[in-house]
Amino acid sequence: MTETVNKPTAAAAQGAPAWWAVISMTLGVFGLVTAEFLPVSLLTPMADDLAITEGLAGQAMSTTAILALITSLLTATVTRSIDRRYVLLGFSILLTISNIMVATAPSFAVLLAGRVLLGIALGGFWTMSAATVMRLVPEKSIPRALSILFSGVSAATIFAAPLGSYLGDVIGWRDVFLLASLLGVLALVVQFLTLPKMPPRGRATLRTLVEVISRPRMKFGLFSLVLIITGHFALFTYVRPFLENIT
Repeated sequence: MTETVNKPTAAAAQGAPAWWAVISMTLGVFGLVTAEFLPVSLLTPMADDLAITEGLAGQAMSTTAILALITSLLTATVTRSIDRRYVLLGFSILLTISNIMVATAPSFAVLLAGRVLLGIALGGFWTMSAATVMRLVPEKSIPRALSILFSGVSAATIFAAPLGSYLGDVIGWRDVFLLASLLGVLALVVQFLTLPKMPPRGRATLRTLVEVISRPRMKFGLFSLVLIITGHFALFTYVRPFLENIT
């Protein structure tokens, strides 16, 4: 096992691309985005099972988003002295635990706690994913590596909601989240076997973040993104209840 883990380190030192490590990152992103979007397609059965309103069940999405935002801002600073490999593995573990908690949740409070863990994993992994992939391959291979990474986002965005809805009718919404936890386990195992040791680089501080956000054009850009994404998810989250109850 030690030799398997050390091979990517040697390859990276020689400038050889660690493509299996890139694929492991793609699996991680795919698993996180899939888990993020699953409540959208399963909102009605989740609400019925937990005896809550669909609006309250939708807060499972909001909670994840809020925690992801906070975590994305703090991850680089809080983990600045920890090997990137261990941080990423930790986020993949949180992904798996989150899905298991949601799948077995006896109440809305437990479900919400599971979605909190997902928000932490999502925000942290997202923050580090692109920079990590850029360290896994030579400079000339960075565009290809990033395209592979973000293909995981595209695939999850396309397939998570419709496939989750279909499987939810066949096996139940809880078993869908159990399947998502298996996806998290797969990502974790592949990452464990392929990700090299990556000591942190540079010095990340909250002051740098504040200085960047304080730039006038940056403020306008961030405000515009907040409006666009908020509008998108406000509609996207409640499509199923709208189709079932209104149309």
